[in-house]
Formats: sequence, structure tokens, C-alpha cells
Amino acid sequence: MRLLPAAAGSGIVFRRTDLDNFEIPAIGRNVAKVSYATSLMRQGVLISTTEHLLSALIGMGVDNVIVEIDNLELPILDGSALPYVEAFEGVGIRTQRRRRETIRVLRAVEVREGNKFIGVYPGSGYRISYAIDFPAPIGQQKTCVDLAAETYGTAIAPARTFGYKADEQKLRDMGLIRGASPENAIILGAKGPINGPLRFSDEFVRHKVLDLIGDLALAGRRIEGHVVAERAGHAMHTAFVARLLKDRSAWELAHVPAAEAAGEEESRPTGAGVPALVGA
Repeated sequence: MRLLPAAAGSGIVFRRTDLDNFEIPAIGRNVAKVSYATSLMRQGVLISTTEHLLSALIGMGVDNVIVEIDNLELPILDGSALPYVEAFEGVGIRTQRRRRETIRVLRAVEVREGNKFIGVYPGSGYRISYAIDFPAPIGQQKTCVDLAAETYGTAIAPARTFGYKADEQKLRDMGLIRGASPENAIILGAKGPINGPLRFSDEFVRHKVLDLIGDLALAGRRIEGHVVAERAGHAMHTAFVARLLKDRSAWELAHVPAAEAAGEEESRPTGAGVPALVGA
């Protein structure tokens, strides 16, 4: 996989280099299969497990980028978004002249399914509150993060995906988690992580926030408001994006002034000749 700069207003676009550079924009109408990961599809061409990269891009303020990939699935790396964030910081993020466009929430939009819930409410910044309730040894956890505070890289990106050892064979029989290993996921036994230690005491809910940020990236723009989620997952995240975009009276497009002139980099590239990622 390789990330390339893109022109202002391009958005996040996946490009299958193994299929004549076929492009799939990271937007809600291209959502395909959603179960244990979020996949995109356009004209029968699939991109799988997109949420961690999308989360890192939105979390670090990258609006415009081409993602070249020569297979249908993105690399899982260590199960978190931290390797992506470190790569972004290494090459640099450049401010573009065109102002960032956001989805400013004007009134509440909610989706409920039994005891699962996700909603968004008017507010400044991009704040996310998440609560989970998993079987032991996880139990209940909750957290809140504001992406406007620029804490994504330290507070959310390192949180890894997780699963129960008892569910492993069932999931493998379903053709899932074929690449799962102690190197790229927290594996939970009856008493806790088999491959600890945890990076945070509440790493599980932080990873759910990471996933949510990535799935909400499919709205096509960063959200300005307060998102609240309880016991949700990828399917509900993406269903919420569809509901939000459909309810055009609940939001407006707003512009954030560019902080710096185009061409001025916010972080220094690590090597000469390496193109900077592009963010508005």
C-alpha cells in the first residue's frame, strides 16, 4: 500500500493498482460488506478492512489522499492505527489553500437497534463519547475524546483490535480473522489478555472510538458536532452515516479557514524527495 498527495477537494480515494488503477472513493454509497470490518465496493471491485486507515486519516486531519493498494484488503499492521500515524508524521502533512469543508450538525440524528444506539448532536469541534458492554473480562467501559484537541495520535491511535480466544475457531470456520495473531490483536482469555500487557486500561473502548472515527469518515467530510454511541459496531456506524447524509435538514456544509498558506508544511519530511501527504 502507498499513500499519495491529492488535490484539494479530492477526498480519500482508494486505487486498486492490480486492477488498472480502478478507483473507489471512501464515501457512504460505496459501503459493501459490514460485519467484523468495513468494506467498500464499486462496480464489483472490493476494498476490505478500511476503518483503521480511514480513522488515522481523519484523526490526523488528512482530507485529501490517494491510497494505492495491490490487493483487496488493507494491511492490519499491529491492529491499531498507530503505524499509520507514525508514517504520516514521518513524511509530513501539508496545508492546502482551499478551506476544509465540514458537516456541521444542526439538530439531533439518532439510530437505535435494541440496546444499541448512536446519535449526533450540535456542538463545536468533533467530540465522540462511546460506551461498551462486553462479556467478561472486558465488561463496561466508556470514554470521550475531542478530535479538535489533537490528541488522536496519543489517546486513540495506539488502541488495538481485540477478540475472544473462545470465538477463534468459529470465526475462522466462517472465513474470518484468517490473519489474526498475537502480533496484531488483543486475544482475550477467561481472565484477561493472553498476550498482554494492555496499552491503556480502557484500550477496548478506545479501539471502538478508533473504529467509529474511521466509519464516520465515509460521510465524506469531518463532522462538527458531538457523536454519542453505546454498544454499536461497524454495521450501525455505517447505517448511521447513511441516515445522517439522507437527512439533509439536520446539517449544513461549513468551512474552516486554512491555518497556513498552501505549500507550507506542518511537519518536516524525514527524507528529501519524499512527497508530503496532503490535508486541507
